[in-house]
Amino acid sequence: MPPLLTYATLFTAISLEVIGTTFLQRSQQFTQIVPTLIMALCYAASFFFLSLVLKSMPLGIAYAIWSGMGIVLIAVIGFAVFGQKLDLAAVIGLGLIVSGVVVVNLFSDSVSH
Repeated sequence: MPPLLTYATLFTAISLEVIGTTFLQRSQQFTQIVPTLIMALCYAASFFFLSLVLKSMPLGIAYAIWSGMGIVLIAVIGFAVFGQKLDLAAVIGLGLIVSGVVVVNLFSDSVSH
């Protein structure tokens, strides 16, 4: 798979995981059927797209990007949509996660450039 397509597929997997996790919050511990179904479908689709990425990117690298960016995006959604607070330590930690993903993508020989 060409690198641009690999990253587009990974972005799709990340986006679906973030949507799924947002609906996990909305499902109210699986008591709301529609958000629960949307969550399950998004998670399944996310793992499908992540599996496609693994054809051309090592598992550890793909998972690090997928989970790291998912964490950061969910924290932003939690703040913006659900009114959850982020203290300075949380913001610094999230910045370090983003920095780690950037370092892996720009400098690691494990990622095809």
